[in-house]
Amino acid sequence: MTTIIHGAEIVTVDDWDSVHYDHAIAIQGDRIAAIGPNEALFGQFPQAERIDGTGRAVLPGFANTHTHLTMTLARGIYEDLSPQHRPPYTAGLSPLPLPELSTGERRVMARLGALEALRSGTTLVFEDTNQVDDYAADLAATGLRFVLGERAHDRVGSGIGDPTPFRLDPSLAARALQTIEAAHGKWHGAADGRIQVAVSAWAPDMCSPELLGQLRRLQERLGALATIHLNQIWGEVRAVQAHRGRRPVEYLADLGFLNERLVCAHCRCMAPREEKRLGAAGATVAFNAAIAARRGLSPRIAELEAHGCTITMGSDNMAEDMVEVMRTGLFMERVRRQDGREPTPEAVLRWATRNGYRALGIPDGGWLAPGNQADLIMVDLCRAHLVPVLRVVSDFVHQGQARDVAAVMVAGRWLMRDGTVLTMDEPGLLAEAQAVAEAAWGRLFRRRLDLKPPQGFRPLG
Repeated sequence: MTTIIHGAEIVTVDDWDSVHYDHAIAIQGDRIAAIGPNEALFGQFPQAERIDGTGRAVLPGFANTHTHLTMTLARGIYEDLSPQHRPPYTAGLSPLPLPELSTGERRVMARLGALEALRSGTTLVFEDTNQVDDYAADLAATGLRFVLGERAHDRVGSGIGDPTPFRLDPSLAARALQTIEAAHGKWHGAADGRIQVAVSAWAPDMCSPELLGQLRRLQERLGALATIHLNQIWGEVRAVQAHRGRRPVEYLADLGFLNERLVCAHCRCMAPREEKRLGAAGATVAFNAAIAARRGLSPRIAELEAHGCTITMGSDNMAEDMVEVMRTGLFMERVRRQDGREPTPEAVLRWATRNGYRALGIPDGGWLAPGNQADLIMVDLCRAHLVPVLRVVSDFVHQGQARDVAAVMVAGRWLMRDGTVLTMDEPGLLAEAQAVAEAAWGRLFRRRLDLKPPQGFRPLG
């Protein structure tokens, strides 16, 4: 059956950032069939189901190019426990360890992250994780698109940002390589092609030169995407300098790890020569604006883009709200540039949609045009914070909220309609996730009496 959404504002994110007011979009199967005036599409598809889009906007779905769904477990905790940005540097991104979870508990927290992603209009997610097989089936069942990055490292006894000597465990690398290949064989192309599997290196200071070389060769052999946390914190930069005698981007470049199918998360602590080198390689940058703001660091997006990097957007830890990510990115970059006009809302929307889809290997998604993937969202514009609607893109990027997303479609299938999620038991999941989090943190603090719960922490049962 053909579906026509009519009377809506159609935000295409095409080459001209075209917006069609009071227009219609037709969907056939998993593709966009046409965009045009309402009456013209009624005549072209007389038997179509008609959905009244009056007072709503149709936009491409968001592509979240870097996140860790199970870290919803640390929501409200890790946001306020960032490592310091000046020496002395210590290992890890938080003074509190993340509680261990059972496979079942990981599945719950991953589904919670996917639920928030869907509710905020995200249709494509790059999930960077370990043991992706634990919850890949749960993610596929949501109806969203996923790139699942199975992570590798071979440094032991430490974490990101620790400049103390590098302790190598080759068995870690061997197991990770086997796990990546097994996950790729099992899940790549699954769920009618909605699932991809990528190669993930944890971070430059967590991977030996030998492992990075092996991962690059595996990426080539599988024809897969790759990702890495890069120049995330100043401690990482110091650690790579201590271990390898050069900065992180230079270390990766010398090993041949940089390439056009590499998504580099963060890129916040870079020297200008690193930005140029990353751009020359044609790599993608995942601008994780919300977590960057929480950590008090920001990448130089204008410079990275000017040097040739593709700019995309991701949520990273604890949150999956891409509306917040998009707006925070606009604000942070304007403050950094000291420019109240650049970047434009249209540019930031492109980073969050079309650029992300293209970087993740779906060039016919993330923008609305006949023949493209029918991955789209409907936004309710009849809200006190959005009316009057005069420039719909600027209005939504500056003022919009995740709760304005009323419907989500992926591959022509509705995953959410009229604010109701259709592919998950939302009330049951929320209750289950709360119980899992309380139990997991309770176990940690009862076992580790040396750890102090942060201020305002929920009383332990």
